[in-house]
Order: sequence, then structure tokens, then C-alpha cells
Amino acid sequence: MKSIEINFDGLIGPIHNYAGLSPGNIASATNAGAVSQPRAAALQGLGKMRKLMDLGLVQGFFPPPRRPAIAALRALGFQGKDVEILSAAAREDPLLFNNICSASAMWAANAATVIASADSADGRVHFVTANLATMLHRSFEAVDTFAMLRRIFADESSFGVHPALPATQHFSDEGAANHMRLTPQHGTRGLNVFIHGAQRGSRFPERQARRAGEAVARLSGAPALHMLQSQRAIEAGAFHNDVVAVANEYVLLCHAEAFEDRDGLFAALAEAVPGFVPVEVDSITLDDAIRSYLFNSQLVTLPDGSMALILPSEAREHERVWTAVEAIVAGNNPIAQAIVVDVRESMRNGGGPACLRLRVPVTEAQRDAIDQRFLLDERRWEALCTLVDQHWPEQIAVSDLCLPELWENVGRAHDALDDLLTRI
Repeated sequence: MKSIEINFDGLIGPIHNYAGLSPGNIASATNAGAVSQPRAAALQGLGKMRKLMDLGLVQGFFPPPRRPAIAALRALGFQGKDVEILSAAAREDPLLFNNICSASAMWAANAATVIASADSADGRVHFVTANLATMLHRSFEAVDTFAMLRRIFADESSFGVHPALPATQHFSDEGAANHMRLTPQHGTRGLNVFIHGAQRGSRFPERQARRAGEAVARLSGAPALHMLQSQRAIEAGAFHNDVVAVANEYVLLCHAEAFEDRDGLFAALAEAVPGFVPVEVDSITLDDAIRSYLFNSQLVTLPDGSMALILPSEAREHERVWTAVEAIVAGNNPIAQAIVVDVRESMRNGGGPACLRLRVPVTEAQRDAIDQRFLLDERRWEALCTLVDQHWPEQIAVSDLCLPELWENVGRAHDALDDLLTRI
């Protein structure tokens, strides 16, 4: 059955800021306290979406949840009108307040794990909402994400949308950032590879639990392989597998130190996936990979059947990394071209092109069952750009987060987006 893969990108929210809330994310920690540019960030993200549309790919988007997350504060006992709740939280618990102001839902790769209908037991596409239990600021996203997925993928004959797993360390789940699907082509049955961490005394949190991947496989009935992420990669700052590896159809592009049992993984994939092609890079260090986010690129199949690597501009600016990219494109593999995009505002907060998107493989009938307002065409893309240009703040300092005028402006931006979604 003919299938395509749709990239759904998170629209970067109007409160995009650099509060440095994510231990283990080196870029986030390095830029903590810097002045962010929400308008530029959102337009950069939309520019990347347009680039994929121009390549002939189908592109979707996820709207940002409302932030500050007032509902989360109410659940924690803060009372009164919205402005009273926010003022009290900012005054009484500044760290909690910064967490409920996070715009991290922009990284849609952490929204859910997606299982293709060709792999599932019931022939539906399955979404298992990520609980993001390891980080406080991200844990607030699960309820909003589940509701959003239910809205966009509402047709229960085509889609199965599951709530998040229990929000404990035993089921800590960071979504598709630790999941790879390898298959001869998008419409055929594939193997779902779940990459997890372990309690190994690492200096950074090992965020993905093996039990989470096992639960996702059971819920969907998908064939699965569970592999351990390299501790060296996590120690270097690869807080998700997609910082050191990316797969598309039968190709796996990865750093040579991405996996604890590299040989076992490659052998299993060679047996399970006809035509499996590993593209392993050992010419750059883990530090090079993490600073440039070479492997946090999107690897996509173009309409002509060739593959393209969608890279952040930081990879082009790093001499050793770009030499590695040129070798990849010139090598004996299906990756025919490297396309550079500017997502610098996202990169400064620790997320590259692959972080910004959730991959959703669908048949033609399943594509038609998606709420079409969230699939971009020229008109919808231009409407979103105009909205961002008119309503997103130009810049935000971390100290601005406690200003009532910012809350009001951000609220108006969300209202304008809600209104636009009724008209497009």
C-alpha cells in the first residue's frame, strides 16, 4: 500500500525563552539567561517547513500549548484570577514559574512515539503520548499534547491516540527522539528500534526507560528491538538518541559511538531489513557531533526516491563536520544531497531540525483523515507567517517572564492563533 511520511513541526510559541531548564542539554545550559527572539525563532521554523514543502514533501504543524501553564499552577494549589496566580508563583517559587513558562513543546519529536499502520496489530497509526517525566518543565506538556493529537488525528478508524504512560522514572518516555523505524520503504512492514538509557551513574540524566519502549510496542502490537544508548554519548551531551543517530527507510546514519552494542544492532538490522544500509561516521568526535547537531538532521525521501539530509547551518560552519557531510553525500549510499536550514534560535536552546518535527507515516486514506487545517499549503503557511510577524514578541529576557504585560501579549498571540485555526 502506498504511503508517505508527513513531518509535523512544532510551531515555536510566543514565549520562547532561554531559562536553561534542561540538565544534560549543553546548548540549553550554555545559553541560559540569554535574550531570546520568539518571532525570529518561529519564522525560522516556518522557513524550514517551507523548505520541505518546496522539496515536494507534505508538511504539517502542531500549534504550541498555552504558556504560562496556568492550569498546572492551579493543580498545585495556586488560586485566584490568572494574573494573581502568575504573580504569586513568580514571587513565591521563581524556579517553578520559569518551568511553567517553557516553550519546549516546540520540539515535536518529543510529543509522542508514532507506530506506522503497516507495523501495528490493528492496521491503524498509533500515537503514544510522551510523559517527559524526567524534566519538570516538559512533564507539563503531556496533557496538552494528548488533547492536541486527539484533535488532529480524531478519526479512530485510522488512528489510535494513547495517553501518556505513568509519569515515573520506570516509564520515563521522551517520545520519537529515541525511536527509529527501519523498513525497505514507508508503506511496508518495518522494525521499530527503541533506544533507552540505564542507571549507570552518568553525570547527565538517562531519560528514556526501556520499559517505556516495551509498553509502546505492546500497545501498538509493533515488532520491536530494544537497544541501549552509549553511555559515552550521554556523557558527551547526547540527551536523546536523535542527537547521534537518524534513520529513514532502510538507511541508518549515526555516529560510531552512538550505541552501546553497535555490532549487535547492525546485525539485527541487516537480518530484519532487506537492503539495510548503515552510514557510520567516525571522522568527527562526539563533541563535534553535539555542537553541530549533524545527526539531529532530518533524513527524508524525496519524490524521486533519493534521500536528502536537512542540516542546521551550524553543521555547515564546522569545518570537520562539513567535511564529513561532503563524504556522506559523495559516498556509496542513498543520501544524495545536503540541504542547510537556519534554525539558530532553536539550536541555541538545544534542538535542531530533527527535534522540531514528528514523523507520521500514513497511507493516502489516512492522510485524508487528518484534520486538514494542520497540513500546510501556500495559503496556510503564509497565514502563519503573517500571524507570527504580527503577534509574536520580538525578544524576551528571562527577567521579562514575570512581567504582566508579557503574559497579556502572549495570551493575545495564542488567541489570534486560535482564531486563525477556525478560518484556515
